[in-house]
Amino acid sequence: MKHALVFQSDFGLSDGAVSAMYGVALKVAPDLKIYDLTHDIPPYNVWEASYRLVQTLGYWPEGTVFVSVVDPGVGSSRRSVVVRTRTGHLVVTPDNGSLTHVHALYGIVAVRLLDETKNRLAGSELSYTFHGRDVYAYTGARLAAGDLDFDAVGEALPLESLVQLPMVPAQKDGDIVSGTIDALDVRFGSLWSNIPYKLFEDLHIPYGGRVEVSIRNDTREVYRNTMVYARSFAEVNVGEPLVYVNSLLHMAVAINQGSFSRAYNIGTGLSWKITIRRAPKIVYE
Repeated sequence: MKHALVFQSDFGLSDGAVSAMYGVALKVAPDLKIYDLTHDIPPYNVWEASYRLVQTLGYWPEGTVFVSVVDPGVGSSRRSVVVRTRTGHLVVTPDNGSLTHVHALYGIVAVRLLDETKNRLAGSELSYTFHGRDVYAYTGARLAAGDLDFDAVGEALPLESLVQLPMVPAQKDGDIVSGTIDALDVRFGSLWSNIPYKLFEDLHIPYGGRVEVSIRNDTREVYRNTMVYARSFAEVNVGEPLVYVNSLLHMAVAINQGSFSRAYNIGTGLSWKITIRRAPKIVYE
């Protein structure tokens, strides 16, 4: 049985790199179904690659093979791996941290070292800079086509040997929940935090209630304001900020029909911290 093959990279679509990966996969099995997750990961941004994988993987059928190529260490001693997730998906990728979020949210149950001397496109042995085509797309296609078993990829590796990017878990302290801004809803500029809804729920704030949001970059506060906790953007006026539950069931901040990230020049990563609490009552005398 053949499975879907899904590509992700930082290659963009302005040249032939992605097309070459398609070509290699279709040479392995002309009837493979190949899809794109995204090829617009910012160059070399392993954190973004890790997040976009976890944003998407769980919605694909069991058995789907993902090939994720954001590989600033290509040609170095960094390892290549294939992993099986608890959800039954396979991911082919460099071992550079791009599996961090998948491991944390879905769980990885088995890891195989991808032997690049055996699992590569014939005739590509002298190429050291395009493993996305020569190793990852080729191996991913063989896995998806059923021509290669997971256990035959290479030797088994311990889970704890996988490279993991540092993460700061969200937490609740009294009437405040806090976390980091992990990613942007790129096209619309919303801020996606790592604060799960279940943690926010403990604040017992109803829809339509007001919350206070503070955003800091390291030690500098760059934003503080009160806003509505809403089900959707339509529940606030155009141009008004809101807190909502995003598609990954984490807390997010947005401007209705505007870009929050551009409006306040806010980025992502561990240095960007966010806190949410019930808005304090204002007493007028």
